Amino acid sequence: MKHFLAILLLPIILISCTEDTSTIGVVPDSDDIENSYDVFNIYTHSVMLDSVVYNNSYNYLGCIKDPETNTDITAKFAAQFHTFENYKFPQRNSLFYDLQNNHSQDPVECDSIDMQIYFNGYYGDPNNPMKLEVYPLSFNNIIEEDSTYYVNTDLEQFVDADAKPIATKVFTAVDYSISKIVREDEKYTSHMRIALPKEFGNKLLNAYYEHPEYYKNSYSFIRNLCPGFYFKIKSGTGTMINVSVSTLNLYFTYYESNKPDSIETVEAICRFAATPEVIQSTQFTNGNLQELANDNNCTYLKSPAGIGTEINLPINQIYANHQSDSISRALVTLTRYNSIVNNDYTLNIPQNVLMVRKDEVVSFFKKHKIPDDQTSFCTGYDATYNSYTFENLGRLITYCRYEKQNGMRSSGMSEAQWEAAHPNWNKVVIIPVSTKKTTDSYGNTSYASVSHEMSMCSSKLVGGPNNPIKMQVLFSRFK
Repeated sequence: MKHFLAILLLPIILISCTEDTSTIGVVPDSDDIENSYDVFNIYTHSVMLDSVVYNNSYNYLGCIKDPETNTDITAKFAAQFHTFENYKFPQRNSLFYDLQNNHSQDPVECDSIDMQIYFNGYYGDPNNPMKLEVYPLSFNNIIEEDSTYYVNTDLEQFVDADAKPIATKVFTAVDYSISKIVREDEKYTSHMRIALPKEFGNKLLNAYYEHPEYYKNSYSFIRNLCPGFYFKIKSGTGTMINVSVSTLNLYFTYYESNKPDSIETVEAICRFAATPEVIQSTQFTNGNLQELANDNNCTYLKSPAGIGTEINLPINQIYANHQSDSISRALVTLTRYNSIVNNDYTLNIPQNVLMVRKDEVVSFFKKHKIPDDQTSFCTGYDATYNSYTFENLGRLITYCRYEKQNGMRSSGMSEAQWEAAHPNWNKVVIIPVSTKKTTDSYGNTSYASVSHEMSMCSSKLVGGPNNPIKMQVLFSRFK
């Protein structure tokens, strides 16, 4: 069997050597160099991804069940609202309400106020009714712009304990109160309207005339008038919407001069938007996720808040009989199980994954790093072979070995002592990611950014503690 395996694997590895390997140190064939290969077992297991840095370009709201894994996924989100700097309302005495009542010292009133939640897609049943509750965020615990938030951040900490919903809304992903012709128009964006109490709009309007400095900028507006809102599903399951933008709309009427008998009234809107200039954050809750992570016969990739696959690289075994050899190439393939569930709502397959050292997972995303092909790598999903392949891990293995040897020399520790003090020295984690690439004037493509995948994706992979996968390694040595 060992010889049969050699016949199968050797052509693959030798063919790989004909590719451009300048970045991974492949030694060219010559009369003075001989190549050999070996295959090693790799053990993998699923790990919970707790510190997923949130990307506020994505917001979700809803509750669904993954039909493949039978896990519940719930998304709630909080949003602050942006105001233009030094925003100005019309003069107080030109407001329609003030002129009609002729009480220049009395509080003025708006016509109405609402929120519009726009979404560019949904997952699940478009006809499923969902009940939404909206809570005002607290002035006592403001969501700070310079803080880092994660997908498992408890957003309810930013709501006063005794707070009541300021509004409720029952919605479906498709609004059938809007005609089909309008919904199918390319200019139409799916949205829902949430009416807010008129008293809240009156508060915002009167505050301008009493404290115009509150509208100086978003920072002042958030801390003095409106810290934002928290959106949560009260009941219903089966639908998740992908929120693109939220707006807070204050409607009022005014005259363009102080002569109401000679000029038509003007109906106006003051619009505040939840944009990247202010904080938006989604909290994901996954049910039964730990049960999936504990499965010893496979591993998982789940996003946006879910599971990654940890790999223990067999570095000591690789060098056991190759102390003086160079690693020309090291290849690992993660094969995906096809879903056995026939369901229209099966989650998508992660299209890009990152391999990064376990101790660098959090810092990689917080520092907005990109793969360096030494301690971090990206690869895409291969639909033909239903797998993810990392082909150039030789530099990573060499790096980890050098790190250990150098650490032992500088610390005076034995190998066993150093490994005990650095338990993650040979561990990497595979994480679903979203990537952006750029191309220079010579046609060379490189990564511009890599961030946690925020769409709902899932893959079940061959592996697990009871089911090792293989790493193919090509060695080179001088004769």
